[in-house]
Amino acid sequence: MDTLNWICLIFIIFLVAKAVFADRSPIPETSGMVFKIANAAEFDALISNNIHVVVDFYADWCPPCRAIAPVFSGLADNHTINGHLAFAKVNVDHVKDIAGRYGVSAMPTFCFFKNGELKGVAVEGLRGRGSVGFTEDGLVDRIRGADKVALETVVKSLAGK
Repeated sequence: MDTLNWICLIFIIFLVAKAVFADRSPIPETSGMVFKIANAAEFDALISNNIHVVVDFYADWCPPCRAIAPVFSGLADNHTINGHLAFAKVNVDHVKDIAGRYGVSAMPTFCFFKNGELKGVAVEGLRGRGSVGFTEDGLVDRIRGADKVALETVVKSLAGK
């Protein structure tokens, strides 16, 4: 084999090994203010009993989910307001029906609920960010990916309302 073939073979072995040995242990939750949703009934109760809820749809095998988890926990610690602003995590591998209900196909995805319904949030300064989805009327619909700046901006906007 020539050198190029060896390099390709090593690269393929590296990718396979990385996938096989990826960390699949549960992502630790460091905040007591984040609800870990186990079923649809818990989720429905949470979004109906709080004015605003920020939901992190994640997977344990997802490296960006691991990276943003401490940021999400910190936001929950600093901005939770009982009955007004709550934070929840939904593991898409364990509670698939909720992820399917809201069309979540990328992890992490952050969705925003108001009075029990998926609603956009009025936030200035987030236009042009590929990770941020908008409604037809320009409200932040969801954030796909571990975009710390966008997540912090939306949460601070919700906490000020």
